[in-house]
Amino acid sequence: MKLPFAALLIATLFLISSATAIEFNNIATSPAPSPSTSTLGYCDGKCAYRCSRSGWKDRCLKYCGICCEKCKGCVPSGPYADKAQCPCYRDLKNPKGRDKCP
Repeated sequence: MKLPFAALLIATLFLISSATAIEFNNIATSPAPSPSTSTLGYCDGKCAYRCSRSGWKDRCLKYCGICCEKCKGCVPSGPYADKAQCPCYRDLKNPKGRDKCP
């Protein structure tokens, strides 16, 4: 009675270790993601200027960065610039229907 249980246990452990090794190999040998046209560095500078006079600078920078990434680098040109300069930036809304972007 113990022999089939032991064999089943060994087979299960072997399958688990094989599956883990296969997943690890796939992760280790998968190619690195190709460089995207990320605008993160570009957005940092634009958002720093956009939020330079904000009372809640950390929050402003966070949401400006999110909006800038979604709008592919488009951020209004100054702290008080009209959002109409970037329609995508202007039209992003939060779940409550209010403007998402500062």
